[in-house]
Amino acid sequence: MAVVEWIVNLGSTVMMPIIFLVVGLIFRMKFWDAFKAGMLVGVGFTGVNLVINLMLDALGPASKAMVRRFGLHLTATDIGWGSASTIAWSSPVMFTCVIGFLVINALMILLKLTKTVDLDIFNYWLFLIVGAVIYASTKNFWISVGLTWLLFALCLVVGDITQPIVQKQFPNKDLSGIAFPHLTCLAWAPFGLIANWICERIPGVKNINWDPEAIHKKLGTLGEPIIFGFIIGALLGILAGYNVSDVLKLGVNISAAMYLLPVVVNVLVSGLTMVKDHVIKKLKEWFPKRTFYIGMDTALLIDDAAVLTTGLLLIPLILLLTFILPGNKVLPFVDLASLSFLFALVAPFCKRNIFRMLVAGVLISIVMLYCGTATSDAFRVAGHMAHIAAVDKFSAVTALVSPITTWVGWLFVKIGQLLAAVV
Repeated sequence: MAVVEWIVNLGSTVMMPIIFLVVGLIFRMKFWDAFKAGMLVGVGFTGVNLVINLMLDALGPASKAMVRRFGLHLTATDIGWGSASTIAWSSPVMFTCVIGFLVINALMILLKLTKTVDLDIFNYWLFLIVGAVIYASTKNFWISVGLTWLLFALCLVVGDITQPIVQKQFPNKDLSGIAFPHLTCLAWAPFGLIANWICERIPGVKNINWDPEAIHKKLGTLGEPIIFGFIIGALLGILAGYNVSDVLKLGVNISAAMYLLPVVVNVLVSGLTMVKDHVIKKLKEWFPKRTFYIGMDTALLIDDAAVLTTGLLLIPLILLLTFILPGNKVLPFVDLASLSFLFALVAPFCKRNIFRMLVAGVLISIVMLYCGTATSDAFRVAGHMAHIAAVDKFSAVTALVSPITTWVGWLFVKIGQLLAAVV
């Protein structure tokens, strides 16, 4: 267990290169080719983290200023996905669940129940946090572990199903052989379908097309990410009540993030592609009649202009909803700057139409706030059980961009509570 914790504590920028080096060697890549691929993945993740942190550092104070400006005073504080991942990897169910994930994935591959080999090991925390909250609310170890294993297996299957759709709707990306068994993003994918269905049936609305290519075509240079990002950043600065200087700085920082993200993601993808192509080639040699996918983080999609833009535009909308929804206790805070991640797998089902993605975003926000409210007490207990002292400063906590605020996370917690009551 100490070894697992040590590896996880290295962070994704070190952990993922090690994983890809080991996987490359297992599948008989030459050492230096596997090492180079791992380093490219590490450099890519480092670049992605740097650019995202640039955006988060710029948006964080603006988000807090908007919260103060709107006068929001609620009891369940959003402590962010970073804190949630720490709780997940420190939870009592962690070690048993992780061993189970590896065995389940191998068995499902052998039994042809999935095509996905999930190498996105750092994001196992997405499943672990649900298990941790179930355990916190039931005190039943094996119910918590069993439901977490089931959730992992379901995500592999759903990742298989969504792979062709995601690949088709991101034509500018080489996503062949890549699936996204990412619990948070998969949970919100149906909301893209629902929003698309609603918009298709409203006259006039169905003709609204705000996909990045259409915007660029209509607006020319104004529609390019570097200009569009500046405009959005400046508008958020104005909503935060910033002075002219800070408005301009925020606009430039958001513009920089939207311009640089595709560059660093391409570095990550180049390393991933080296390993992916070799692994799939070997798997086809061993299993010639089968198709395989490599499970990866939706960070590969976050650089898309539609995904980034929708997340930024949702910030003031979710703050408005926070204020007007009866019964909501969640105070959006740390994860306001990370809302774009919610749309990575919503975008394909809305055909990357930003208008329809915003409709989905409003629906997602409503469900997210209520699910966060319902699970916030158990979330705080999970943090206490994981010995994360920071949660004791709050009466209740949650993390907006995490599985526990999704309808899937809430449902599994409820199922766990019902099973524990019966047992």
